[in-house]
Amino acid sequence: MSALLMVPLAAVAGLSVDFANALAAKNELQSAADAAALAAISDNSAGYKKAMSMTGDGEILDAETDAKNLFSGEITGNRPYTLTNVSATVSRSGVDLTSKITYSAEVPTSLLMALGQNKITISGTATAAYKTATYRDFYLLLDNTPSMGVAATPSDISTMVANTGDKCAFACHIVNNGVEDPNSYYNLAKQLGVTTRINVVAQATAALMDTATSARKVSNQFRMAVYTFGQKAEDTKLMEVANLTSDLKTAKNKASMIDLMSIPYQGYNNDQQTDFTLAMQNIAKVIGPAGTGATSTSPEKIVFFVSDGVNDSYKPVGCTKKLTGGRCQEPINPDACQALKDQGYKVAVLYTTYLPLPTNQWYNDWISPFQAEIASRMQSCASSGYFFEVSPSEGISQAMSALFMKIISSSRITS
Repeated sequence: MSALLMVPLAAVAGLSVDFANALAAKNELQSAADAAALAAISDNSAGYKKAMSMTGDGEILDAETDAKNLFSGEITGNRPYTLTNVSATVSRSGVDLTSKITYSAEVPTSLLMALGQNKITISGTATAAYKTATYRDFYLLLDNTPSMGVAATPSDISTMVANTGDKCAFACHIVNNGVEDPNSYYNLAKQLGVTTRINVVAQATAALMDTATSARKVSNQFRMAVYTFGQKAEDTKLMEVANLTSDLKTAKNKASMIDLMSIPYQGYNNDQQTDFTLAMQNIAKVIGPAGTGATSTSPEKIVFFVSDGVNDSYKPVGCTKKLTGGRCQEPINPDACQALKDQGYKVAVLYTTYLPLPTNQWYNDWISPFQAEIASRMQSCASSGYFFEVSPSEGISQAMSALFMKIISSSRITS
């Protein structure tokens, strides 16, 4: 009986050894296929770069050759099998980049040869998927109206109050007929080394360009345009500081020079220079159709709005707070932002907290009564998840960059 059992026992032993060899070969080839499929569409791969330059969907032939080479590179050396087929497919569909490696091989047997089985065929597939970078156009709308000339921090406010006869924390920029008033509080603030809110916003906007440059995966992934509410109160209109460009270095240089809107004299036009609804309507005219973000020819459109949130304009009808004649001082009306959202634009809002000015009678009479509402109104203005509030003393630059990173890291509905 022992002699009779030796034959099947030997066959079982041979089967175990040969299938163990086949399993080891299968594991090695599957690991190579997995690595090649992933590498073929990684950020630095030829496939990814080609996909980012495509204006439509389709196969990426160069990437398929690259994928096969990557697979071969993973299995160099002595191989206990013969590779019979390797194929690769790399393609783009919308924002989805997919790679697929298929392989087959033959593993020679040893003891199983005695049973007429001289090889074992193995095969497998590895598939990897990746979301390509989203293309986005950012239109920075920066409030540079006179209220943004307020001292930026509590310390700066105290300095201005202590050095002005009327205890004023506002550094109004008075320019009359092209001649700057050397005695204006704007120049006083400079002499005292006081930083105003618009100074901080300008610095933060310039720094944002560096953040965007570091974050982009291809050179034209993000384009930036910068606008303010105007250069001077006598001609309040949307002012282009930097046109839409992927040259973020140039945009940075221009953004760093943003300045406070000038006024010809104190109280000009009853201080009605902050009309958010008009600003939103004007910027909508220059943005163009919203895209999907899948390609450079169809970028998402995002209005990046930075302000202290207080509207001050001629609005005799529809004002939500008490009027002075036709002058309306109120928190921003979210309807102005909704009009942008209705056109398919995203609205990102950075609220630079309107700091209390308890020594200022105007603030006490008109702004203080609705101070608590400003933040919630600004948040209602923003698209979901695109709101950030920050005090100048907490770091507007960091907040602006954080909001930007939140935007580019957020998921997006593609269908």
